[in-house]
Amino acid sequence: MEFDVDAELSKLSREELERLAKSMMQTGVALNFHGKRSALQIAKRVRPRQTRREPRLHVGSPEEQSKNMLIEGENLQAMVTLYKYRGQVDLIVTDPPYNTGQYFRYNDRWDKDPNDPELGTIVSSEDGSRHTKWIKTMMPRLQIMKAMLKPSGVLAICIDDNELFHLGMMLDEVFGEKNRLAILNWQKTYSPKKANHVASATEYVLVYAKDQALAKTEHLERDDQMNARFTDRDGDPAGPWRPGDLAAKDKRDRTIYAIQSPFTGKLHYPEAEFEFGGDVSVPTRHWSGLTKKEFRSILEEWGSPYCEKDIGDGRGKALILRGSDVALSDYSPADDVAVQQAKTRALEILEAGNDKRRVLPRIVFSDDRQKNPGAGRPAIKRHLDSISQGKVPWTFWADESYEAPIEIGSVSWQHGQSGHSQSGINELDAIVGKGHGFQTVKPLKLITKIIQIWCPPNGLVLDPYAGSGTTGHAVLKLNHETGSTRRFILVEQGAPENGDKYARTLTWQRLHNVITGERPGNKDATPLGGGFEYRLLTKTIDARTVLSMQKDELIDVVLTSHWETHKRAAPSLQLLEGEADQYLIGKDENGEGYFLIWDNGGPVGSLTLDTYKRVAQEAKKANVKPPFHAYARYEMYQSPNVRFWKIPDKILADLGLNEHDQYNNEDEPA
Repeated sequence: MEFDVDAELSKLSREELERLAKSMMQTGVALNFHGKRSALQIAKRVRPRQTRREPRLHVGSPEEQSKNMLIEGENLQAMVTLYKYRGQVDLIVTDPPYNTGQYFRYNDRWDKDPNDPELGTIVSSEDGSRHTKWIKTMMPRLQIMKAMLKPSGVLAICIDDNELFHLGMMLDEVFGEKNRLAILNWQKTYSPKKANHVASATEYVLVYAKDQALAKTEHLERDDQMNARFTDRDGDPAGPWRPGDLAAKDKRDRTIYAIQSPFTGKLHYPEAEFEFGGDVSVPTRHWSGLTKKEFRSILEEWGSPYCEKDIGDGRGKALILRGSDVALSDYSPADDVAVQQAKTRALEILEAGNDKRRVLPRIVFSDDRQKNPGAGRPAIKRHLDSISQGKVPWTFWADESYEAPIEIGSVSWQHGQSGHSQSGINELDAIVGKGHGFQTVKPLKLITKIIQIWCPPNGLVLDPYAGSGTTGHAVLKLNHETGSTRRFILVEQGAPENGDKYARTLTWQRLHNVITGERPGNKDATPLGGGFEYRLLTKTIDARTVLSMQKDELIDVVLTSHWETHKRAAPSLQLLEGEADQYLIGKDENGEGYFLIWDNGGPVGSLTLDTYKRVAQEAKKANVKPPFHAYARYEMYQSPNVRFWKIPDKILADLGLNEHDQYNNEDEPA
C-alpha cells in the first residue's frame, strides 16, 4: 500500500502537527505509517466491557482466587476494562504475535470502530501492508500498557527479527528513548536451522521503563560458582571472604604512595605495573577505602612496626617497615635485616591463619605466580555477607547446558541464563501433555529471570498476550520457592475462529496443573499452590447496561470492578455466598463486607432503615467488619457504619467512564 504523506499530514490537527515537529526536532527520527493518526486515537475510543466470573474455572481457595486472574477476551478491551489497575502494575512481560503468518490477525474495521468484536483475518507474509497492520495493532496496546504501569513500572516485551526495528521505534516514541533499559539478546536454540546466509539462534526482549529514574533493576541470585570464590580459610567470624582490590581509579595525591610488603620487602603502588626505580608514570589509581592511619595499623598486625618515610619516588610518604633500608639506591630485600625479620613473623601469622588458629588481618597478601606465600599484591578482605548479594544482569543471556535434562519445577541459574525455545515446549508438554499445538513457547527460565529482575517480591505482573500461561507459571513458581507474594493478571483470547478458546483449555490447564501438582498420565509433581479467578469479557457497558443487569451479572461487575484510592491495587473482592444472605455479596482483604441492595425480583433497591437492619444482621452472621459497603440506587438512610456507593455512578467511575478519563469514549456520554 503506497503511503501518501500529504494526505496523512492534512488529517492532523494543529496540536498533532506540533507534537510531530517537536518529536522530529528532539530525536531527528520518527515512525510514520499509513493510518497512524487513527492508531493513536483507537485506545481512547475503546469501551470497557462487562466482566463475568466463571466459578467452574476458578482454581484455589477463595482467598487465593482473589489475588490473580485469567481473563478471556481481546487484550485491548481487557486492559481498558481493568481501569482499577491503571497505574498500578509493576511489570508487564509479554510475548506478542510476530508477523509470521501464523497467529497475527487484523480487522480493517478497527480503524473506524475499535469495539468491533471480530478478530479479522490472518495476515499472510505475502500481504504488502503486513508491517503497517502489525504496527497499527501494537501502537494502541503499547499506549495502554504504559498507562497500566506504575511510575516505577517496567515493560519487557519479547520479539523476533520480523518486527524488531518497528517495535523499537514504537517503544521509543511511546516510552521515550531515554527510558530504554536494555535490549536483551537471548539464545533461543542450540541447533540453528539451515539458512542461505546466517541461521537465527537468538531472539530479543526490549525493556523500557515508564520512568528510568524511578525504575529499579534487581541483581540476580548469586550462584554456587560465584560463592565458591569465598573461603573460610582462617575461621574469620565475619564469614567467608575473598581478596578484593584495594585501589580505585582516580588521582588523589594524599592516597597515592608505596607500601612495603612484610613478606618480601617489595614496594607496592596502587598501579600494579609501577615499580620503584622504573618509569614514573602519571598516577591513575589510588588506595581506596582506608585512611593511611588505618592502613598502617592493619599492616602492623602482620607482626612488625611500620613508619611513614619519603623515599624519593615522587609520591606521598611511603609506609615502610621500621628500620628498612628500602630508600638506598643499591637496595636488596635479601640484605635488609628488617625485611627478613618481618618475613619470619608474617609467615608464622599466615600459617596460624591457614590452620584457623588465628584470624588473618583485613589486609592480606596473595601468593605470587610461583605460589610463594604472601609474595603477591596486597588486597582487602571482602566478606560475602557485606557485598551486594547478587550479580548484575547482562544483555546477553545464553544457556550453557543444553544437554542437561529439563527438570520441571526448578530453576538452575548456575548452568544457564535463559533456557531455549525447545525447553519451553518440553516444559509445556510435561505439564499438559503433547498435542497442544504450540510451536513457540518462551522458556520458563527466561520469564522467571525477567520477573526476578524487574518485579518486586510483592509486585503485580501483567501479561496481555498470555499464550500458554508461562508468565503466570513463573509467578507461582517464584512465590512457592522464595516466599514472595507476587500477583498476576493474564489476558488471552485464544483462537475462537478455530473453535479453540485456549484461554479456557491450554492456558487454564497449565495454571491448574502447576497449582495442584497434577500431570498427564496420573503423574504428580510438587504443587506450587496459589489460585486465580477466571473472567470472561462480554458486552460493552454503560449506564443503561448496568441498570438492566440481572442480580448475578451485577454482583460480578461489583466484585471485579470495585476499588478505592487508598487500596486501588488490592486483590479483588472475595465472593461470599450465604444461603440466607439477601444483600451480602463479598468481602475485601481487610474483612470489610460488601452488600448489593436488591429488591425481591429486582431491580436495584435503596438503602433504607429496614435494608440497613438486614445488612447489619447479615454482617454479624458472616463476621464481616464495618464499614459496610452498600451498593444501592438511592441512599434514604445514613449510618457511620455504612459507605454508600450509588448505582450506576460508582460502577461507571470504577471503569473509568467519566468525562475526565483520557481513554473514555469521547463520542458517548458516560
